[in-house]
Amino acid sequence: MKEFLQVLRRFVPPYKKYIVLTIVFNLLSALLNIFSFATLIPILKILFKTDGGARVTHLMALGSADIKDVISNNANYYVQQVIDAVGASNTLLIIGALLAFATFLKTGAYFLSAAALIPVRTGVVRDIRDQLYRKITSLHLGFFSEERKGDIIARMTGDVQEIDSSIMASLEMLFKNPILIIIYFGTLIFVSWQLTLFTLIFVPIFGWFMGFVGRKLKAQSIKAQSLWSDTMSQVEETLGGLRVIKAFTAEKKMNERFNKINTEYRDDLTRVNTRQALAHPMSEFLGTVMIIVVLWFGGTLVLRSNPVITGPTFIYYLVILYSIINPLKDFSKASYNIPKGLASMERVDKILKAETEITERPDPVSIDSFEHEIEFRNVSFAYNDSKNDNGEPHWVLRDINLRIPKGKTVALVGQSGGGKSTLVDLIPRYYDIQKGEILIDGINIRDLRIHDLRSLIGNVNQEAILFNDTFYNNITFGVENATKEEVVRAAKIANAYDFIMESEKGFDTNIGDRGGRLSGGQRQRISIARAILKNPPILILDEATSALDTESERLVQDALYKLMKTRTTVAIAHRLSTIKNSDEICVLHEGRIVERGTHDELMALGGYYKKLHDMQE
Repeated sequence: MKEFLQVLRRFVPPYKKYIVLTIVFNLLSALLNIFSFATLIPILKILFKTDGGARVTHLMALGSADIKDVISNNANYYVQQVIDAVGASNTLLIIGALLAFATFLKTGAYFLSAAALIPVRTGVVRDIRDQLYRKITSLHLGFFSEERKGDIIARMTGDVQEIDSSIMASLEMLFKNPILIIIYFGTLIFVSWQLTLFTLIFVPIFGWFMGFVGRKLKAQSIKAQSLWSDTMSQVEETLGGLRVIKAFTAEKKMNERFNKINTEYRDDLTRVNTRQALAHPMSEFLGTVMIIVVLWFGGTLVLRSNPVITGPTFIYYLVILYSIINPLKDFSKASYNIPKGLASMERVDKILKAETEITERPDPVSIDSFEHEIEFRNVSFAYNDSKNDNGEPHWVLRDINLRIPKGKTVALVGQSGGGKSTLVDLIPRYYDIQKGEILIDGINIRDLRIHDLRSLIGNVNQEAILFNDTFYNNITFGVENATKEEVVRAAKIANAYDFIMESEKGFDTNIGDRGGRLSGGQRQRISIARAILKNPPILILDEATSALDTESERLVQDALYKLMKTRTTVAIAHRLSTIKNSDEICVLHEGRIVERGTHDELMALGGYYKKLHDMQE
């Protein structure tokens, strides 16, 4: 229960006004319920003539006797007056109409209490999804190299849905049932404290047993949700690798692998749901046993020669007792449901409470232009989880010293895994370095506002990352208030305008998931158009043409040359022909810069660069 309340304290406060409304309407509903059931007493007395002929001749003032006797006397007096006036049959009709009206008010209040909770439930689920999405977009890239995309998707879908159906569905129980139990329990004490004291013996046993089974359920729910993540990860991997699966005729292998995970999930879910299904029949049985025992004990109080309680009043007591059992059943059902939701909340919190490693200092430096140079000063970098056999960090980059003056083009070449992509990822602070410092115009990038830093940089990567949207929205992605003329100009410079206009709706044509309706060269030129429209002073090209055919490469390379003019460019290239005209070429080998110079200087040196060049030739 403590964990459940902590979850509510985190997410429910913005909806306090709805909580107040639901409490007020639940209170009203409970009081009207007590009153409507009270009409059973005069109805039973009239039907079965249990008063033994005695008549009430006068009203009693409050305080003249025991409150219970005063209420009973005055109610009997008014009923007798009505019987005398209109007869017993018509009195039954009047009391029945009063019961119907009270029930109408009660059910109306119940509806309003439930309706007031709907904005809370839907709002909290929306807020959790919002927080998850915001957290995902704010987390450093290293977090996602350790987590599977399918697992993250499972947490945003299955786990959030489980929180909704388990924890949020229990809100009504939390804000209604305690009110009902308190009011009903107070009524039971008022009607007969002897019977109520006897009844209390069974309630703690009832609650303990339900809590015990609920605790077992939480552990199984965590395992089931983990298996659901495995299932989603398998689906995500399959969709991403369908071409390879078919090429290697591995459909049977993947089907068997999925079936194994899916069956394990089914088995665990079966155990969880079987235990959960036990809640209602168990509470029904225990409640019936309690009613039977109370019926026996109350019968002895009614049937004795000097009865402690009258027959009609005892029946009213039983009705109220049965009414209090329903909220107790809801509590028992919640003791099964809530642990499932808490298990999902734990998995969601792994993302929500993940540390954001790339943070700004309290008073970051603002920067809106690039004037002089980028400098790597004694930079060494290792990924967080990367260790060698001695437990030391496995350095991806070692002692990098590099100056990139404004307006110059610096190319990075070398073997795969040499640290080229990692080096350029450090400039926009996708990762933080462990040693040394990176400076822009003499300011350490750790001291800069992250938004300002990344606004200075444009990226064109080997894999053009596009979105399932129109040409226009992909080109203007991240650029506010771009005009149509600016978008058209960017497309023309990127050699993308012609094929865009040949599409069915021009710039308003949807390009499909990840640009799937376009060729590789077309995707890359849209990516370049996006960078041109952003107009950044610093440009990072990460093997932008390595995956293209000769014709597409020529068009993309032409677009890149136009983009690189007047910009400071850091280019990674495997095809050395594309970077021959760079102002400086740095050769990375095992995380170190082993050679640097112009194309001609490096060829004359006869080292790593010449070997790479000769192999390509």
